[in-house]
Amino acid sequence: MSTLREDAQSLYEQLAPHLPDDCADEYDIDALATLFDSYVNTYRVPRTQAFESVRGHVLKEVGIDTDAFWAAQRDSERGTTDDPLPLAECTTDNEWVTIRARVIELWEPKHESIHQVGLIGDESGRLKFTAWAKSDPPDIEEDTTYTFKDVVVEEYEGSYSVKINSRSEIIEHAHDSAEAVTDVGTMTTTHEGFFVAIQGQSGLIKRCSASDCTRVVTGGECSEHGAVDGEFDLRIKAVIDDGHTAQECLFTRGVTEEVTGIDLEEAKELAADALDFTVVSDRFTNLLIGRRFTVEGPLLGRYILVEEVEEIPERAFSDGYEEAVVELLAEHNHDGPGLTAASIEDLPRSYDAHGSGIGGD
Repeated sequence: MSTLREDAQSLYEQLAPHLPDDCADEYDIDALATLFDSYVNTYRVPRTQAFESVRGHVLKEVGIDTDAFWAAQRDSERGTTDDPLPLAECTTDNEWVTIRARVIELWEPKHESIHQVGLIGDESGRLKFTAWAKSDPPDIEEDTTYTFKDVVVEEYEGSYSVKINSRSEIIEHAHDSAEAVTDVGTMTTTHEGFFVAIQGQSGLIKRCSASDCTRVVTGGECSEHGAVDGEFDLRIKAVIDDGHTAQECLFTRGVTEEVTGIDLEEAKELAADALDFTVVSDRFTNLLIGRRFTVEGPLLGRYILVEEVEEIPERAFSDGYEEAVVELLAEHNHDGPGLTAASIEDLPRSYDAHGSGIGGD
């Protein structure tokens, strides 16, 4: 993610052509960096909203002609309605773009400020989109192609998404039109955060043994093929939270074995000894909750299909980490096994991202 000073530099480049001479020094890069610091660290404005908040503040305080300002931003955008920018090229934070994509999936908004949120895709890949309620955007529907004109790219820790704002225009395309997106590609995405939850149907599972079927067997039955014996497999459906996004992640057998140190045969033995499959998911929970990982893989629906995983060893929050982890645990209703609110005190007390690592009190 960009630093506050880099955000200040980016905003200054937008504002500079519109600043009156008598305000140039008052809103130079240093002054804007101070504003960003104040908004984020004093007023606790989320990083993802700070850029718009500071920009709105300066536009109002200076009295900049907003119509001219926004027209200038749109003039520099990438992509047009006739030649939209591929989603795979939406890799510049705060850039205005015009894209065309099919709505793959809509998710349930987690806050009343969000009108719609979900996943869109084109031939080059997939991106998350967010439409804010205050922008009064139109409703969009799954499996429909739209041209999204004048949307803004947002970057957070290497992951990109697009925001629909009040100046965005959304153009719907018929399913049989030349503009309709028929093939959707995948893009690799990276996410770093704490293991905060392991979802149901994780651990030791059985899959349908019918040819070309990988459905999970529940109660001895496949939803497609009925009663089957099934074949054993391992997986984890996890939630990894960085304090900003609770990302659902799917670990297949190989990656599950790597991250837990428990292979399929050992998992079968654990279940046989306990006469209970759930002992395996309980063991995974005990091993993983509270540990921090970086995962990488394609985004499929709301899940990252994890292909690469790396633990971030001995890392904790330097300021307020205890409160932050307790809040994450409470949000996901987790109180053990593994990391609990009561065991936070056992964690290292600080982490210096630029120094040698963990320090004590």
